[in-house]
Amino acid sequence: MNLENFKETIQKLKKEKDAFILAHYYQRPEIQKVADFIGDSLELSRMCTNIEQKIVVFCGVYFMAEIAKILAPDKKVLIPYRNAGCLLADMAIKEELEKAKKEHPDAKVVAYVNTYAEIKALSNVICTSANAKEVMQKVKADKIIFVPDKNLAAYHAKSLEKEVILWDGYCPVHNRITWDSIERVKQKHPDAVVIVHPECPPEVTERADFVGSTSQLVKFVKESPHEKFIVGTEEGTLFKMKKEAPNKKLLLPDPIPLCDQMKMITPERLIRCLEEEIYEVEIEQETAEKAKAAIEAMFRL
Repeated sequence: MNLENFKETIQKLKKEKDAFILAHYYQRPEIQKVADFIGDSLELSRMCTNIEQKIVVFCGVYFMAEIAKILAPDKKVLIPYRNAGCLLADMAIKEELEKAKKEHPDAKVVAYVNTYAEIKALSNVICTSANAKEVMQKVKADKIIFVPDKNLAAYHAKSLEKEVILWDGYCPVHNRITWDSIERVKQKHPDAVVIVHPECPPEVTERADFVGSTSQLVKFVKESPHEKFIVGTEEGTLFKMKKEAPNKKLLLPDPIPLCDQMKMITPERLIRCLEEEIYEVEIEQETAEKAKAAIEAMFRL
């Protein structure tokens, strides 16, 4: 199916089904082209509370679709590929977090948005890469259990006067971005500015010219006077960057960071999801209510 036919089919189905499509920046370009809203985790979370349509189709990984259902329980939330998962989210295990909370009863749990609903339900507050430092700073506790991304937590912990207990978790896509993988590109383009996501390992975030969430990276490229960038995050982000800053030169580390789980959402699967209204996201009510309280605590902070 060519792009124009795909776009026509999706427009027809959205109208017929009264559906709204959300997509993360890491999605395939053709998916981003038909989405009603594209954003990072924080932007998508905020958007979930403002959708009028009765069906929400979330083009992302499963924990993101869970957020849509938690924040919009009256909507029918669908995901085009039910098994699109997140290895980072898999690294936070309910029983292990319950044990950590008992071992540190004076600590508050700050859970990264890249967690499943059962982990959010055990947490005091949620954060995203865009607001992690602010949330950690403002949460009323001298000790924080940050779950599950150790790189993100360590990056912000060094500027906080709090004890931050790091979880042994990481994003495999970002953790594979080494300084060597950037340096291979930098040698050919010495004038390129290095910008990276805070999920990258410390050896990268400590040497980069700018560190920021996905939306912050896009904004930086758009507003920067520089013309050439090495972008240390998932390659799908470049689609939005090219739209916002078409004259900028965008380069990726070598090897290219790619999330195969995000790419599980294909045009064919999106069409089938809408046509058949399959892969509905459902969450047990008590879990959803506790998770929602932690997400709303983030919005308040």
